Amino acid sequence: MTSAPRDTGEVRLIEEPGCQQMVGYRTEVDTRDGSCTVTLELEPRHMNRHGIVHGGMVATVLDVVCGNTAMQFFDPDGNADLVTVSLNLSYVGSTRTGAIAARARPTGGGKSIAYVYGELFDDTGRLLATANGIFKRIRK
Repeated sequence: MTSAPRDTGEVRLIEEPGCQQMVGYRTEVDTRDGSCTVTLELEPRHMNRHGIVHGGMVATVLDVVCGNTAMQFFDPDGNADLVTVSLNLSYVGSTRTGAIAARARPTGGGKSIAYVYGELFDDTGRLLATANGIFKRIRK
């Protein structure tokens, strides 16, 4: 996972080609504490055939927020390359409109493995999903 961070003071925006551009989420890292938030304004393209946010979108947003949190765990400047080893999700709610926002925090790790817990909320603050992820740092 590589990123092209753009520092705007206390918040570093991470702008990546590919998936981020295709899906349309926004990734921000608070440079004071390394916390990460990923937001997505829901559009028809993000919905499943039942008109609720697609589980794949939920998984993508949680993978991104947990991965960027792991990146900060390894390197506060956000320059650590890593891969997702495992991402376990629990879907606990759904939404049809508005925005979703994910936040994550590291729960442990070492020099090459980070454990991260993430949560996804709708724009009213209702919990939609949780994630537990394991991320491995790649050394070049």
